Amino acid sequence: MIRSTAWHVVTLDKLTYAGNLDSLAESLDHPRHRFHRADICDRSALDRILAEERPDAILHLAAESHVDRSIDGAAPFITTNIVGTWTLLEAVLAYWRSLPSADQGRFRFQHISTDEVFGSLGPRGLFTEDTPYRPNSPYSASKASSDHLVRAWHHTYGLPTLATNCSNNYGPYHFPEKLIPLVIIRALQGQPLPVYGKGENVRDWLHVEDHAEALVAVLERGKVGETYNVGGNSERRNIDVVRTICTLLDELTPDPNGRSHERLIEFVTDRPGHDVRYAIDPSKIAREVGWKPRRTFESGLRETVQWYLDNRSWWERVISGAYRGERLGLRA
Repeated sequence: MIRSTAWHVVTLDKLTYAGNLDSLAESLDHPRHRFHRADICDRSALDRILAEERPDAILHLAAESHVDRSIDGAAPFITTNIVGTWTLLEAVLAYWRSLPSADQGRFRFQHISTDEVFGSLGPRGLFTEDTPYRPNSPYSASKASSDHLVRAWHHTYGLPTLATNCSNNYGPYHFPEKLIPLVIIRALQGQPLPVYGKGENVRDWLHVEDHAEALVAVLERGKVGETYNVGGNSERRNIDVVRTICTLLDELTPDPNGRSHERLIEFVTDRPGHDVRYAIDPSKIAREVGWKPRRTFESGLRETVQWYLDNRSWWERVISGAYRGERLGLRA
């Protein structure tokens, strides 16, 4: 947003284990950016920040997001994703009601969610905005709950909301518990590359910059009260993603002994309730908002691998902290 718009941007972040101010380095000290360390469950902090910053729009991306962690312990997901969303909605509703009528008409509350709320697909079909909700993990259930809260605050109280459900993101600054950065970093360290089951689970991959551009497009041109699915048109089996990363690393940073990084692949016990396939139909956002992803998965993944090669100091600082690449999500 700092690069592509003239907007003044405020970031509110609790800085949990996955939070890292290094990821904001490009904009942290920019004259059009302000940072507040705060928790969306803290109503008094929200009221103070809203009164101080007087935003025209709020994009709600704050969430506990890692499925494996939700299996090990659901409490933070219930607290942040459900109670936090409710607390934020209550604070925003009070703020919105205090605005002059013209400012109320311009205001938007945009909620960012996941395709995982729809559950698991078979070998065919796509998630649309009308797909029934069938969340299968504590994480996706908590996000489904937050989606329903946002919808209710629009229909009950008139809060001008927008919502998006996206497919799996990847790209720069991705916290290394997720599949793609985990595989890249472990491969660079010569460690085993864990793949659940046989690696047959399918995900639709969306580059984070494409996603950010979609969010801006929805904010500018989306219709109040509507939901838009954001997908990358890039379905891939997990094992194929891992093998492609290995091939890219073989090219970009070859092993001195000529060995392929694929030798590091290790199939491990699948996680409980692992959804088989996600795939998004993004035709509504293309038709009504005019957004389509600009990157192919091949170009985006190459760019991502190169970014991790060029930014080793970033991820080394990250993994030296609370997260050390341990296996999560084994509790059933």
